[in-house]
Amino acid sequence: MTAQAPSSWPAHASSLAGLVTLVTGAARGIGLATVAQLARAGAKVVAFDLSGSPWSELRSLGATELLEVEGDVGHGSDWERAISSTLERFGRLDVLVNNAGISGEIGPLVDCRDDMFDEVMRVNARGVFLGLKHGARAMMGRGGSIVNVSSVSGIGGGRYTVAYTASKHAVVGMTKLAAVELASAGIRVNAVCPAPTSTEMVFSMERSVSPADPEAVRRGMTRMIPMGRYAEPTEIAQLIVFLASDAASFMTGTAIPIDGGLKAG
Repeated sequence: MTAQAPSSWPAHASSLAGLVTLVTGAARGIGLATVAQLARAGAKVVAFDLSGSPWSELRSLGATELLEVEGDVGHGSDWERAISSTLERFGRLDVLVNNAGISGEIGPLVDCRDDMFDEVMRVNARGVFLGLKHGARAMMGRGGSIVNVSSVSGIGGGRYTVAYTASKHAVVGMTKLAAVELASAGIRVNAVCPAPTSTEMVFSMERSVSPADPEAVRRGMTRMIPMGRYAEPTEIAQLIVFLASDAASFMTGTAIPIDGGLKAG
């Protein structure tokens, strides 16, 4: 029997109302769901994503205090602009969600192109490094919470995704290092490690593996998950919101699987 996702979720409004949050990869997928949850909880949201992103869906959320910043998380200058825009508009930064990421091509390690590996690492690992560096600088003297989006591929091996797996292991490593270094500054750093989630990135992966029958890829993937389905973006977003909130005030340096039991076996 396939477990169903709950239809509604509570928000930790008591500890997020009025806080200034920045979400990368904010215009779609897990990022969009996170923006929706943060807005419901009364947070002010800076949405950071690439130029040409589908901003219309983000705007349709009706968030009253939303700032859109276009840029590439792999570029330090874009991070500097995103942080300065945040401070100029809201005066501080309380929560950072490093969510932006790409999957890269699917295939054997021995066939992985060097340039593709470098690009995945640039976005997924360098992007998180830059976010940690610039975000922590903005939080110094006030404290805050940083949540990095890794993957079950960041706590295991898997196959045919060497660049993605390497980058997501790097995210977990940086999370743990940053948690230790920044604890004395009152900055908590945690990571979430989702299983495959119902997002366009995963659907695109299905199509690239099996253009004629992407549903076959999904059936194979969900057979490995004890709960028998992909995660929903809102399920991942709710864990992110929890880690960002005071409800997780004694949690730092964690890398939490949210995977329907995939890593339990």
